[in-house]
Amino acid sequence: MNNSTPSAANGNDNKKFKGDRPPCSPSRVLHLRKIPCDVTEAEVISLGLPFGKVTNLLMLKGKSQAFLEMASEEAAVTMVNYYTPVTPHLRSQPVYIQYSNHRELKTDNLPNQARAQAALQAVSAVQSGNLSLPGAPSNEGTVLPGQSPVLRIIIENLFYPVTLEVLHQIFSKFGTVLKIITFTKNNQFQALLQYADPLNAHYAKMALDGQNIYNACCTLRIDFSKLTSLNVKYNNDKSRDFTRIDLPTGDGQPPLEPPMAAAFGLSVPAVPGALGPLTLTSSAVTGRMGIPGTSGMPGNSVLLVTNLNPDFITPHGLFILFGVYGDVHRVKIMFNKKENALVQMADASQAQLAMNHLSGQRLYGKVLRATLSKHQAVQLPREGQEDQGLTKDFSNSPLHRFKKPGSKNFQNIFPPSATLHLSNIPPSVTMDDLKNLFIDAGCSVKAFKFFQKDRKMALIQLGSVEEAIQALIELHNHDLGENHHLRVSFSKSTI
Repeated sequence: MNNSTPSAANGNDNKKFKGDRPPCSPSRVLHLRKIPCDVTEAEVISLGLPFGKVTNLLMLKGKSQAFLEMASEEAAVTMVNYYTPVTPHLRSQPVYIQYSNHRELKTDNLPNQARAQAALQAVSAVQSGNLSLPGAPSNEGTVLPGQSPVLRIIIENLFYPVTLEVLHQIFSKFGTVLKIITFTKNNQFQALLQYADPLNAHYAKMALDGQNIYNACCTLRIDFSKLTSLNVKYNNDKSRDFTRIDLPTGDGQPPLEPPMAAAFGLSVPAVPGALGPLTLTSSAVTGRMGIPGTSGMPGNSVLLVTNLNPDFITPHGLFILFGVYGDVHRVKIMFNKKENALVQMADASQAQLAMNHLSGQRLYGKVLRATLSKHQAVQLPREGQEDQGLTKDFSNSPLHRFKKPGSKNFQNIFPPSATLHLSNIPPSVTMDDLKNLFIDAGCSVKAFKFFQKDRKMALIQLGSVEEAIQALIELHNHDLGENHHLRVSFSKSTI
């Protein structure tokens, strides 16, 4: 190692870390400290893999240190830039990475290097495509030439909100994520996500395509993007460049402060349902790992709903409307200020979903506003306390749409629209019967059609979104006779 023995080199680096050592100039050799004593060579190599080829490794387990040599200085610089604000972990312990003052590793004549060289050769064989992975079809074990490190992700059945941080946590299990951009296109939540290496993108696609982030919803559809690199201009909740902590937020706010930047990418609470830690095992890269579901996310499940029309709104009306986006447990219209109400959902994700879809919609001539409440639950009135029927408990209602695990309702959650989806229609009920039902409720019917394959369902288009919201409140669960109650929901289609 530049005429120094490895132990001397290590001592040299080690002493320099002990004071306020000026940072070394970039080198393709990186010095890793505080590595766990039981860590494997493959795990240490996995830290460098996303950034390029790892050409050599020297483990000094007795000193809890290692030296990692990258194929190029550029790869090492990218790796250090990434891991400076986002401390990597091995076996749940933080590991510290800095440039070494050595330019290359010479380990040919050193003892105990057989394991390191075997690990390097195994990784190199997989990267070059000469080795198919155990358990994977042979054509899936290799990366095609020119394959992009950028994935295009579409999330279907978006019942729970999926944030940039959630995506980062899930996809980081397959390698280092450099950049993410999220956006909505064709009424679908989508993302572009860039790895440092196409191999990581390949493994992530194999393992995650078609998986649900949460039970029976938020399904990942993953393809390779035609783009080979993403250009991120702002670091905010819609886009993030994890190698550039200095980018502005794009809304006039200054760049992230250093303490915030230090927590970059790690300030996210653990997401229930995210994959386990990345390991270089066949199960992690052949799609055997699923994402366990979760019944909900922690947080506040109570919404404060304001600017309601007190002449028309009732607890039952709010139960029906907010019940489109989750199971409503309790509703309380304020006794002294009846234009305000509290709505308690089954969990925080449903509350967020209802707030996102309903806040800003017109209802009975006023623009409804919904925000998270400071209350953690809606209290029922004490016995004998005057309430005028303004507080209702719906936790045991038979009208909950999402109580049944895997219900099809999870797949049919859409923003309020002027077109309503009707179902559970008995054979004797005609188009005119249904149109008259909505006209009698004060709606103007613009169009109507039964589903060709299933006459139990239909679409009805009304004069406005506000009309449709009010019709849904009034007519969902309406008794059509023959033991059939009408089911009403918002449709993504138009007639």
